[in-house]
Amino acid sequence: MIAPLPFEQDIHELEQALVRLEAAPDADGEVVKNLRREILALRKTRYENLSAWDTVLVSRHPNRPQFLDYVETVFDEFVELHGDRAFGDDRAIRAGFARVDGHKVMLVGHQKGKTLAERQQCYYGCAHPEGYRKALGKMKLAAKYRLPIVCLIDTPGAFPGIGAEERGQSQLIAMSILEMTRLPTPIVCVVIGEGGSGGALGIGVGDRIAMLKHAYYSVISPEGCAGILWRAANEETKPLAAGALRLTAPDLEGFGVVDHVIAEPLGGAHRDPRAMANTLRTYLSRQLAQLSAHEPNSLLDQRYQKFRHMGFVA
Repeated sequence: MIAPLPFEQDIHELEQALVRLEAAPDADGEVVKNLRREILALRKTRYENLSAWDTVLVSRHPNRPQFLDYVETVFDEFVELHGDRAFGDDRAIRAGFARVDGHKVMLVGHQKGKTLAERQQCYYGCAHPEGYRKALGKMKLAAKYRLPIVCLIDTPGAFPGIGAEERGQSQLIAMSILEMTRLPTPIVCVVIGEGGSGGALGIGVGDRIAMLKHAYYSVISPEGCAGILWRAANEETKPLAAGALRLTAPDLEGFGVVDHVIAEPLGGAHRDPRAMANTLRTYLSRQLAQLSAHEPNSLLDQRYQKFRHMGFVA
């Protein structure tokens, strides 16, 4: 059974009761059906009214599909490309050639890891400068061969260590943002989980920016914001910070920061990863088909205008 989030505890208890009831040899079929309907209705109501902090918790669920999960379920013929030709191969950012519904693409994204060993190898999705250097190099390769680029964003932020700063973390992120604005090939970016600060922006400039419904995208994590504003990140201040940051998909769609919100299965992507993969595949295929019809100069002009108008107030 999937681990429940704090706001799902009552639903989890009902699910456990349903399991016990179904296992009973003399279970009443009508009672089972009613309990299933009650669980479904409660989950639907709960997920239609998530707070900003609840959304953050869903985006971080340990069973939520990650980059490599989507590689297996959405894309075909993935061939990973390694290294930045300068320092090393950052495992927090993965890149390579792939196909999605017949479209050849360069796929780039964050990988957090699932086991402890993989998370340590991937730094929990927090990339170093060599990760952004690798990503940018592969994206330039894609532009050279007129391949569209798909970026899947899922990071709490870029790695904050001393070594990363010494190797030019902020400069590499800034360079990546600049270069992505002028790559003459279609770029589709999707926030699939966490979209934290510059770590997300480093591969987040594109012709289409989308978010899964229960993802978040923010200039800082709620914990970081709470630590700055209230000098403490606790159970009281973190929800306040999340609400103040306006980091949910509906908020950002309203602000014009993201173009589309991609629906998730009821209960979040972790409840039905296969259905989520099918929805994401359909979205990517549609956007790639639309963008591929544009000439490179038209794409670049539209991309420029898109980002120049963000935050504009008449």
